[in-house]
Amino acid sequence: MPKAYWIAAHMDINDIDKVKAYAKDAGPATEAHGGKFLARGGRVETMEGYDQQRVVVTEFPSLEQAVACYNSDDYQAAKAKIDGGVTRDICIVEGVE
Repeated sequence: MPKAYWIAAHMDINDIDKVKAYAKDAGPATEAHGGKFLARGGRVETMEGYDQQRVVVTEFPSLEQAVACYNSDDYQAAKAKIDGGVTRDICIVEGVE
């Protein structure tokens, strides 16, 4: 079964305090569902397209586990804390074996 990657990009941060409150709970929720952060808020060099303020890449054992994490009560509770604090795109993509 191929791994999956949850990618949060195209972020415009509107309220850093809300982002911090979200991250405090989103990290443990993600890890509880098998997620491992590969990139999280480090330097970004945009080569083409939209200028990235922040990008997060999280690896999961499978697409199903990544989707289950997103839909979980603990992640949704964390997500509620970011309300209006960021505009972003999130996708989950299956890796290649």
